[in-house]
Amino acid sequence: MSFRSIVILVLSLVLTSSAWAQSQTLAQTPDLFDTKARQAYLIDSGTGTILFSRKESEPVTSASLAKAMTLAVVFKALRTGEIALDTTYPVSEHAWRTGGAPSRTATMFAALKSQVAVEDLIRGVAVQAANDACIILAEGMAGSEAAFAARMNAEAKALGLTQSRFANATGLPDPGNKVSMQDLVTLGRYLRDTYPEYYRYYSEPEFVWNKIKQRNRNPLVGMNIGVDGLVLGFAEDSGYGLLVSVERDNRRLFVALGGLASEKERVDEARRMIDWGMTAFGSRTLFKAGDTVAEASVYGGDVHTVPLVTPGDVEVLLPVDNKERLSARVVYAWPLQAPVAPGQQVGVLRIWNGDRFLRQVPLQTAASVEVGTLFSRALDALQELLFFWL
Repeated sequence: MSFRSIVILVLSLVLTSSAWAQSQTLAQTPDLFDTKARQAYLIDSGTGTILFSRKESEPVTSASLAKAMTLAVVFKALRTGEIALDTTYPVSEHAWRTGGAPSRTATMFAALKSQVAVEDLIRGVAVQAANDACIILAEGMAGSEAAFAARMNAEAKALGLTQSRFANATGLPDPGNKVSMQDLVTLGRYLRDTYPEYYRYYSEPEFVWNKIKQRNRNPLVGMNIGVDGLVLGFAEDSGYGLLVSVERDNRRLFVALGGLASEKERVDEARRMIDWGMTAFGSRTLFKAGDTVAEASVYGGDVHTVPLVTPGDVEVLLPVDNKERLSARVVYAWPLQAPVAPGQQVGVLRIWNGDRFLRQVPLQTAASVEVGTLFSRALDALQELLFFWL
């Protein structure tokens, strides 16, 4: 049969138990929280719960925030063996003039025509946000910044960064440099989860290279509040922004902010949002791994439905005094086509708290369904035809 559509099943989950809410430590009411940032995105990494969002998919000028993607390309090249930490690259005149001492921008002061090891260049980018280090890496790995930017864009596409584009490795002014807060958080989580052996460079308070002490340009790293990366940025049209990751009390948050008015405001707003995100929410398990969330219809099978389950526990973070109604929607292509094997991902579970979207979880089949008899397939075909007529 060619009749196919998307069916959305709505499951209302009433989870506003006062006993659960009272068992948590009361904190600032989430509904009262606000930020001066024009764009903002805050998630709990462990559960994937979106704690705060504002214009999170709006593209803005990336500035130095682009350097997170620069290191994503470098880390991948290290992992695949394309380069090594002791690989050295020359300092071209372009790198020296555009990002080095003459540029009066963030720099690690690499000397013209010298050779610098990849590990030192990574430190230059992660700790000092050095523009010369970005350009040296780009030219060394790809031959030119333009060729390296093409690799950045290919990697961004592979990671699903839909609103981000890169024109150079530094984020220095170019209309082709764009990011969104949502994309930045996706990128930050990828860097930390995929390359922990290299992500650690972001948390170094300082490093000494060529007898020059270079302190971490991210003041949040040295504040003893759990921040261990990632990057700051500023552009005339988009203001001060940042992408940071923080771990505290066995929880990790990722925060991206944009459109702030000053360096001080950027730090103050990041601290406020981190503290709020760490104290105003409690964890709630909605489903255990293997729990049946819904039954999906199967066309042409020896049985008419198959249970849908989540591959892991489904947890969300809710305000400690939550008064909203939780709801979930199961979305899958109706009906599934026999045969069906167990463990197939066939849909998603989308969860809301009131009108605020929290997270999306994959759903997979929990049993096998074999092809049914000719008679049962004919009945299914008639049922599907009647569904569309009605």
